[in-house]
Amino acid sequence: MDILQIVCIGIIAVVLSSILKAQRPEIALQVSIVTGLLIFIVIIVKLSSVIDFLQTFSKRADIDSTYINILLKIVGIAYIAEFGAEVCKDAGESSVASKIELAGKVTIVILAVPIITSLLDLVVKLMP
Repeated sequence: MDILQIVCIGIIAVVLSSILKAQRPEIALQVSIVTGLLIFIVIIVKLSSVIDFLQTFSKRADIDSTYINILLKIVGIAYIAEFGAEVCKDAGESSVASKIELAGKVTIVILAVPIITSLLDLVVKLMP
């Protein structure tokens, strides 16, 4: 049911934005940004149950919570960077969008270093 609401919000926003674009393009951009934020908030609320499940599962599987937290941060950064880049693309600023995407990718690599290090340590231990 939630996806139906999200799609309806999106379609209404597109129609409203298309109507406003001809007369007030700055307001059309604001409608697009507000709609994106609204959809993003709806999604974040739904993700809280997934996060709770992953944390509970990691405790049962005896996985270090640090790794789960890093993975959740990485996913969050990816979504936020993509959202920011899409807003910039909607505003016609594709060069800024590409910089946001690059910054997101670099941040993800930096955050992934402890996981990569742990995996490499495991590989070294498995080698004779």
